[in-house]
Amino acid sequence: MSSLFLKFNYKQDILKRLVLLVLLTTSSIASAQVKNDSTQIRDFYDLALLEGQSYQWLDDLSNDVGPRLSGSKGAENAVNWAKSELEKIGLDKVWLQPVMVPKWERGAAERAYIEGPDGRIEVPVCALGGSVATVQDGLTAEIIEVQGLADLEKLGTDKIKGKIVFYNRPMQANLIQTFSAYGGCVDQRYSGASEAAKYGAAGVIVRSMNLRMDDYPHTGAMSYGDLPNEKRVPAAAISTNGAALLSKMLKQNDKTQFYLKMNCKNYEDVPSFNVIGELTGSERPKDFMVVGGHLDSWDLGDGSHDDGAGVVQSMEVLRLMKAANYTPKHSIRVVLFMNEENGLRGGNEYAAVAKKKGENHVFALESDSGGFTPRGFSFDADPANFAQVESWSSLFKPYLIHYFELGGSGADIGPLKNEAIVLAGLRPDSQRYFDYHHASNDTFDAVNKRELELGAATMTSLMYLFDTYGVIPVNER
Repeated sequence: MSSLFLKFNYKQDILKRLVLLVLLTTSSIASAQVKNDSTQIRDFYDLALLEGQSYQWLDDLSNDVGPRLSGSKGAENAVNWAKSELEKIGLDKVWLQPVMVPKWERGAAERAYIEGPDGRIEVPVCALGGSVATVQDGLTAEIIEVQGLADLEKLGTDKIKGKIVFYNRPMQANLIQTFSAYGGCVDQRYSGASEAAKYGAAGVIVRSMNLRMDDYPHTGAMSYGDLPNEKRVPAAAISTNGAALLSKMLKQNDKTQFYLKMNCKNYEDVPSFNVIGELTGSERPKDFMVVGGHLDSWDLGDGSHDDGAGVVQSMEVLRLMKAANYTPKHSIRVVLFMNEENGLRGGNEYAAVAKKKGENHVFALESDSGGFTPRGFSFDADPANFAQVESWSSLFKPYLIHYFELGGSGADIGPLKNEAIVLAGLRPDSQRYFDYHHASNDTFDAVNKRELELGAATMTSLMYLFDTYGVIPVNER
């Protein structure tokens, strides 16, 4: 065997050893990082469950501040409360961002009844947000039942004019994703009045967006589009039990009369604020990550699930980072948006100001699906960044977080969307969410402390991972 051959084999052996050493070192570093991530995430969950602040914050927001409809005194009180509490955390910056919002008042409690063969039967109703009032003495008219907007064209003006249109399409109960069921029928609430008015309807009644049979009417946003004021008709929601009764009575007598009285009123826009707090990044201070929920609520309950839970969970993300002595690389902001429910003015204003200032937002997370047990997240992301998220799934497995899907994120962070940013939405178990959504039973007692805290820790963990590993840039995807 020649000495040249021996030298060649010796060099090959050295090269193999070096490659193996690099692989072992890389594997060791990766293993150590996973262990560090796991430990850090465990710390967040421990702090949230043993020393959490979110539930007490929700108690204060729900029971001391109360309902927070945009443009109301309650919304103003909520802004002041949120700013004060964020300042107590010890963030680097806390400020108010001005935004003009719509102002609508419900007025005196609504009243409705069905004229039955044995007398009047009272049914639970509530005005839809943005509706006009009835005349002072109330509206009495025959009812015509439809299953959706498409039925209006089939019936035509002759059968609709002068009547109250009753939209009675229920949420589809066999859809496991209840937000899909909601999306399948919410058009009748949002556009029902404007469409029915085109055929001469006197008003509209909409079956509440609720999978449960109960006596709670559920309000929500509606729009008249470009319909002139003089052609706008009153719009109300009726409880699911009330809808079932009304439908039954119409089958017995299609000339059944319905009485509705509402006292709501629309005003000119008024000034309000988004509330923003920031931890400035240690390495990339000009790259921003956002976590948030909407501070406004409807006026029937106190908005504990929608979206008090998201507000306090988002605040808790930054508090947990401070409590864990974690210093973020990116600048992380909590944004408490105003006017998600009936205008999305806060989300649009935040995005517009960010664009005007040239701020680079790389990640945004929203919680607006209630304070129930967290299951995971949905993402509006490119394949490369979603693959990165999926690589973190083992870190969440000990906490029973398993849902990582491409899909929507959140209404308020939606205006930030561009090709570079990753958007995400917390996805709690949604089976009970629409029992409370926009109704008077959306109150503090409906939120479970442990479920709320688990959601806050889960959000903090995802924010930590994106801060640690960053978002994969467009040119590397």
